[in-house]
Amino acid sequence: MRTLPPFHGGKLAWTSNSSMQMRKLLKYQNGFVNRRTFYCNAASSATAIPSLDKVDFLKLQNGSDIRGVAVSGVEGEPVSLTEPVTEAIAAGFAAWLLDKKKVDASRKLRVSIGHDSRISAQKLQDAVSRGIASAGLDVVQYGLASTPAMFNSTLTEDEAILCPADGAIMITASHLPYNRNGFKFFTSDGGLGKNDIKDILERAASIYSNFLAKGYSVKASESVKKVDYMAVYTSDLVKAVRKAAGNIEKPLEGFHIVVDAGNGAGGFFAAKVLEPLGAITSGSQFLEPDGMFPNHIPNPEDKAAMKAITQAVLDNKANLGIIFDTDVDRSAAVDSTGRELNRNRLIALMSAIVLEEHPGTTIVTDSVTSDGLTSFIEKKLGGKHHRFKRGYKNVIDEAIRLNSIGEESHLAIETSGHGALKENHWLDDGAYLMVKLLNKLASARASGKGVGSKVLTDLVEGLEEPAIAVELRLKINQNHPDLKGRSFREYGEAVLQHLGNSIASNPKLQKATVNYEGVRVSGFGGWFLLRLSLHDPVLPLNIEAPSHEDAVKLGLKVAAAVKEFQALDTSALDKFAQP
Repeated sequence: MRTLPPFHGGKLAWTSNSSMQMRKLLKYQNGFVNRRTFYCNAASSATAIPSLDKVDFLKLQNGSDIRGVAVSGVEGEPVSLTEPVTEAIAAGFAAWLLDKKKVDASRKLRVSIGHDSRISAQKLQDAVSRGIASAGLDVVQYGLASTPAMFNSTLTEDEAILCPADGAIMITASHLPYNRNGFKFFTSDGGLGKNDIKDILERAASIYSNFLAKGYSVKASESVKKVDYMAVYTSDLVKAVRKAAGNIEKPLEGFHIVVDAGNGAGGFFAAKVLEPLGAITSGSQFLEPDGMFPNHIPNPEDKAAMKAITQAVLDNKANLGIIFDTDVDRSAAVDSTGRELNRNRLIALMSAIVLEEHPGTTIVTDSVTSDGLTSFIEKKLGGKHHRFKRGYKNVIDEAIRLNSIGEESHLAIETSGHGALKENHWLDDGAYLMVKLLNKLASARASGKGVGSKVLTDLVEGLEEPAIAVELRLKINQNHPDLKGRSFREYGEAVLQHLGNSIASNPKLQKATVNYEGVRVSGFGGWFLLRLSLHDPVLPLNIEAPSHEDAVKLGLKVAAAVKEFQALDTSALDKFAQP
């Protein structure tokens, strides 16, 4: 074993050459690390933590995030984000950041930490703080915050509020159930990617092995400060709307706008953004943070959530409704008639706004957007629709790539409600998306071009929408002998290959000539897309068609093509296709 920093009570002790020691520590790899699984035979310490027995760190990776179970009590879901695991992950991020920034010993790096409303938030925030402080970095806690605010903290330049942060960590698991939690990481370059997360987890595994060897106990963090950064973030949103309306102090005066935060972190939007702009917010609901999410899932894609905000708009005769997910990086709206502005409609609306500002620009979306949206963007708005892959980071990175090769793009947006604009540093910010809508309302009234949400609804006039739109999930049984030793990903790719080949010989169906994910096919007036899930042993099947009958015809074509794959559970498709 190489020399490790001395260990004291669950913390790594640091000397003047701490960054060098951390790099040595995290580059250290032994048999444990190579297997990514760690076993504990160490004697018990003052803090009994049974989950130290075994941890597979790489299983905590969820694309460009880290997610796990943080609260016990749900059958079949043992806690994976324990305090020592969390502390090791935070120390792994600190080590990664030290390598990334390569600062000299004269300056200490600074990391900001925020969290959503989950019931495990405080416990994990404390563990993250210990992990960051153990590396000799300064910790700045924001408490309840939004994911976009955490990224912004790496850009704000104001030493009075300890900004900019060199790195930021948001403790959240988006819309997942109350027992889950996780982490998102940022620097001034944006959110970390998949390779960065893998690197951090491997570093965390090495640190965790040191916990196992030396024992673990909780010790209070030093160098921790607290800042109300959300006051700065919300002030910037207010300024953006005022500027769009010609510097009017209360450009939304008289507008009645209700907010549904789903008991997540987005409750600030009513009192801290809308009311200073003059809006009436009575009837807003579920603004209080409650990590048990007692009213509905904070998710703009969830039918119950959208029904709740729609009903609030109608009951209060409001001009507009706004809904956020748990950590406010996704959003949607509802107009005064109760018409939902989410998924394809929200993309169409944002495309209309952006293409007014940047004529001809490319709009990057995920793979499940409709053919009607393509027609709307390209034929009505005069833009270009670049349909890419699922995953908000994939969509954002593709827009950045297009700009780098000379193809102008100003909007990257998913049907899930993740939307990022070039003008906002390519950050997927649900609050900023809603500010763009508010800008439109305010500027239209200031210029005498209209009032109320009809201004927004008119922008999506002409968007062709299917009568039927469904998503069916075809699960792969990983224990089925038909896999023949293959991974679920290899098996899923074989299904897609076979489907693509079978479609090629059918004159009634047309395979998409430009497609970046799965198999997309047009026919019977509609289309379907079968793709492999980013993380799970599932093949989601999206179907859109002008009638249920046509949707069933498309579904039956898929069913016939994949029937020989016995490990694929097609029961959801079979049920949908029943007469």
